[in-house]
Amino acid sequence: MFNDVHLAQTITYLKLSNCRLGLLINFNVAKIKDGIKRVINGYF
Repeated sequence: MFNDVHLAQTITYLKLSNCRLGLLINFNVAKIKDGIKRVINGYF
């Protein structure tokens, strides 16, 4: 579903924007709830 590079890019954006929580969304799935991943930045 999600590649490691997408997760790493999302974590990088969270770090740069000083945010703790982000969503990684894949629109290429039958049910949108199956394509949502919550990403937490734990470097605070």
